[in-house]
Amino acid sequence: MSAAGEHIFIDGAAGRIETVIERPAGVPRGAALVAHPHPLYGGTLDNKVVQTLARTFVELGYAAFRPNFRGVGASEGVHDEGRGETEDLLRVVEYAKKTFGPLPLVLAGFSFGAAVQTQVAQRVRPHRVVLVGVAIGRFPSETVPSDSIVIHGEVDETIPLSKVFEWARPQELPVVVIPGADHFFHLRLNLIKSIVKGSWRY
Repeated sequence: MSAAGEHIFIDGAAGRIETVIERPAGVPRGAALVAHPHPLYGGTLDNKVVQTLARTFVELGYAAFRPNFRGVGASEGVHDEGRGETEDLLRVVEYAKKTFGPLPLVLAGFSFGAAVQTQVAQRVRPHRVVLVGVAIGRFPSETVPSDSIVIHGEVDETIPLSKVFEWARPQELPVVVIPGADHFFHLRLNLIKSIVKGSWRY
C-alpha cells in the first residue's frame, strides 16, 4: 500500500478498481490520471516513476489518481492485454469528473500504462498527455495530441529508443531523451519531474 494519499475503490467492468488519490493544497486546477507499468511484471500504483508523476502533478495543482490495473493489489479482475485496462481507466476518468467536476484532465503513464493511455486519449479530450518509457511495439499504441510530452531513456533495453522514434516520426512528435537512462529511470526520477514542470502550461 502507498503511504500517501487516500485509498478508494471505483466500480469497474471487472470489479472494483483500487485507486489512490493525492490532492493538492487548495482547490484542484484539474485531475491527473497516472497509469502504472505492466501488471504481469510487477507494475503497481506504487511504482517509483508513477509516484514521481503523481507528485509532480500534485505540485502543479492537480488531483492525482493512481489506479491499480485489474488483478493488481486489491483491484479485481484479470489482466486483459490493455483492452479491459483502457475501459477501467475510463471509469476512473468518469469518477474524477463526478468528484471534481469538468476540470482539465491530464493523462499520464509509464511503460505499459503509457501505451494504454494512448488508447484512452482516443476516447476523451485530455488537456495534456505525458508518456514515459511508452511501450511502443509491445502493445497497440495510437497517435496522441501534438503537445504531448514524451520522455524516454537513451539506453532503454526494454523499449528501444528507435521504436519510439518510429512511432513519433509520422506524428512529428518531439521526444525528450534522458541521456544514460534505462527503462526504469534509475537515479533519473528528478529529471522526469523537471521535464514535466518545465514543459507545463496552465
